[in-house]
Amino acid sequence: MEARVYAEDPFRNFLPSIGRLVRYQEPAASAHVRVDSGVGEGDEISMYYDPMIAKLIVSGETRDAAIRHMGEALDAYYIRGVSHNIPFLNAVISHQRFIDGDISTAFIDETYGDGFSLAHMAQKDPALFVSVAAVTRAIEARELPVTGSFVATIRDGESVGYEIEPNQAVQADSAGKGAHWVIRMAGATHHIVMDWRPGAPLCLGRLNGAPFCVQLDRAGEWRRLGHGGRQADILILSERGAALNRLMLRKEPPDLSRFLLSPMPGLLVQLAVSVGDTVKAGQTLAVVEAMKMENILRAEQDGVVQTVHAAEGESLSVDQSILEFE
Repeated sequence: MEARVYAEDPFRNFLPSIGRLVRYQEPAASAHVRVDSGVGEGDEISMYYDPMIAKLIVSGETRDAAIRHMGEALDAYYIRGVSHNIPFLNAVISHQRFIDGDISTAFIDETYGDGFSLAHMAQKDPALFVSVAAVTRAIEARELPVTGSFVATIRDGESVGYEIEPNQAVQADSAGKGAHWVIRMAGATHHIVMDWRPGAPLCLGRLNGAPFCVQLDRAGEWRRLGHGGRQADILILSERGAALNRLMLRKEPPDLSRFLLSPMPGLLVQLAVSVGDTVKAGQTLAVVEAMKMENILRAEQDGVVQTVHAAEGESLSVDQSILEFE
């Protein structure tokens, strides 16, 4: 079974994503996993070539085994610096129709005809994300108590209270040695075994006996975790800290509805309007070339051009402002 890993953003209609591979770590090769790639960490994905990063090939004695190996390999594929289609690949292989083999060339149109979004991702039990976030926080904050009651807040979600305690009685899992932790959360007890060092991008272990590979990043005080194509930002605080955090003012995102932004890095090959022009919804405003493809940018609503921020022939970055409307 083969999956093609591309530098493109599935949440933005698969627009290409160019830039430097700031971090690049392929899944380990094995009897079941092979990666054919022509890039390495530090390489540049440019606007002049096809944005394919690699071909990920897996094998198994059965279709279910191959799908399982593919999911594990995708979880261990760590790419930072450009957007990539791994969340989409994860969604496809975890879809029940794909698992059952009930697919055709119309599968993507029938399943994601309105575009791909987080709603298409298989729902994951928050126990894995919360448990990993809690234990990594405990490992990093060695000067603080690592046992007791805390609160895990999932961004755009609910807060979950939990208790954490280390249990060194269990010292090993199938992958090697690791500390055993007990997490009590939402009336359930979870056992997690993991051997993780601060700064490591991947966290491997077992949760309630099931193996996992979670990708781990930091976003300020938040821990950003990824698994199975899903992503969650989790904030681990003491009960007092969580109570104070709920009183903090929330910064509203800026209103960008008056701007035409470049949806991708590329070359502005045509600017079809000028300052003072009245435009109608659907009218062509600009053409951006990327990966040797011309992308036509159209007006989403009626308006009047107030300012032009870019000129023809200019190289644009993603989300760079091209026009501003009154």
